[in-house]
Amino acid sequence: MIKPELLAPAGSMDKAKMALYYGADALYLGGKAFGLRAFAANFSCEEIRDICSFAHAMGKKVYMTVNIFPHNSDLPALPQYLKDLAAAGADALLISDLGVWMLAREIIPDMKLHVSTQANTTSSAAVKAWEKLGADRVVLARELSLGEIASIAKATKVDLEVFVHGAMCISYSGRCLLSNYFTGRDSNRGACAQICRWEFSLTEKNHPQEAFPIAEDERGTYILNSKDLCLIDFLPQLMAAGVKSLKIEGRMKSVHYVASVVSAYRKAIDLCWQDPEHYHTPKALQEELRKVSHRPYTTGFAVQKPGPEAQVYGTSSYIAGADFVGLIKVYDPNTNRVTVEQRNHVKTGETLEILTPGGEIFPWTLSHMLDADGQPIEAAPHAQMLFTADGDPRMQKFSLVRRIKPLFSEK
Repeated sequence: MIKPELLAPAGSMDKAKMALYYGADALYLGGKAFGLRAFAANFSCEEIRDICSFAHAMGKKVYMTVNIFPHNSDLPALPQYLKDLAAAGADALLISDLGVWMLAREIIPDMKLHVSTQANTTSSAAVKAWEKLGADRVVLARELSLGEIASIAKATKVDLEVFVHGAMCISYSGRCLLSNYFTGRDSNRGACAQICRWEFSLTEKNHPQEAFPIAEDERGTYILNSKDLCLIDFLPQLMAAGVKSLKIEGRMKSVHYVASVVSAYRKAIDLCWQDPEHYHTPKALQEELRKVSHRPYTTGFAVQKPGPEAQVYGTSSYIAGADFVGLIKVYDPNTNRVTVEQRNHVKTGETLEILTPGGEIFPWTLSHMLDADGQPIEAAPHAQMLFTADGDPRMQKFSLVRRIKPLFSEK
């Protein structure tokens, strides 16, 4: 058994650094081209060089996504882009297209290559085929059960990576055609319009102007709206199978989401590694995952093939148990004052919650607020304004400040 890598998403420089501070072993991120998250901030070549240096200084790794399915018009710029990624210090490339794979092998032969989940790898035969092509790692399709993952691991030698948390595409491992059809935005070239979250109705061919709502169990009309994946309870099985890397989805998600989810899985992996036979996910970690913006959770295909219960019929909206209201910039132990960057309206007297990069969680009552000029204030209403307040010695730089919401129900 090996202790798996915790692999985190990074849609921007801030999110990348927060993921590393909160316990990720490696990052996956996209450049300005050839990745499947065209609407993330993504990274310039200079930024890729910077984040690679930053991660390497912490003993951590950076994997670059080059996982679009290119058309001929995309190809002329690809060779130089591959060279730029190698020069920037990327530890590996995530590729799904065979043509891109062969080009990378030719142009940057020493670069490690990982097979993207977009390649739909669902069998040991497919993994062995990629092994023969020199794959260093294969990201398995999300449509596999825990038993199938273990069977593939037993029959192959290459490192395996598995998604354990995040949004689920309704199409096979994300190979969606709906976005192209409805909007002309190619999901396989990074521009998915998330058609599966839309609200649909039916029309009859002789009455095209009349739309009829689709009712399922009288709960709503979102017929393609998957719940979010969460496999934190199944870490022992994944470790026993020999999975090398546990991957969190979310390059489009917020700093709060990335830091909180990474922190929860960091604690869970470390706890499971100490005693996998007796591991049970602590209630506190389950609650942590409910504080971030998410849809109700499902185990996907891990335990059984999902049925109607894996879809959300009532709404396509997200739910969250906490609001991200601030980021700790500096704590001064001499004055016991803390500088906070506001991320949501806060006011004096509120009892908030702190999550530190080290994983500690504790309440904090906001008191004696001063603005940047040292003037007393009762609230911080302006986006990203800086203010100071009475602090707590446990506070660390880059700690999250959250407002816990009243109890809510997930269905």
